Amino acid sequence: MGGQLLVGFLVSMINIMIHALATIAAISVARAVGLKHTSTPRLHLMAVMIATVVVLKLAHGIEVAVWALSYALVGAAPEGSDLLYFAFVNYTTLGYGDVTPVKAWQLLGPMAAMTGILMFGWSTAVVFEVLMKTLAYLGSTVTFGTPFSSGDRT
Repeated sequence: MGGQLLVGFLVSMINIMIHALATIAAISVARAVGLKHTSTPRLHLMAVMIATVVVLKLAHGIEVAVWALSYALVGAAPEGSDLLYFAFVNYTTLGYGDVTPVKAWQLLGPMAAMTGILMFGWSTAVVFEVLMKTLAYLGSTVTFGTPFSSGDRT
């Protein structure tokens, strides 16, 4: 069990480092795109959000690939398994159950799932922060039209 926990911890730390770099990249991209003056603020906001999400999705893909590589290195999946698929199922907590880990490495799946949940939450926080900062910036430089009223809530 100690080996499983050690490998899972190390792969999780690698994922956290990747996500930290992706966060820096996403914020840098958002700043570079977001701080430009625009006459089309809605399209501008869409561009900032799309760029941010693309960077974060790439990070998630790399993180899944790191899990797949770790499964290959330790022999965590049955012979002939699609390791990338297995890693995606674990990381996203989808859990089809059509591929299960070998008994000696069964803790890696839950550790991947725990890491994936954390990384998705982290990404959500980054997307929300970029959205708020971009809206604040655009709101200070561009008029969007009439502000929302209480009648817009229904």
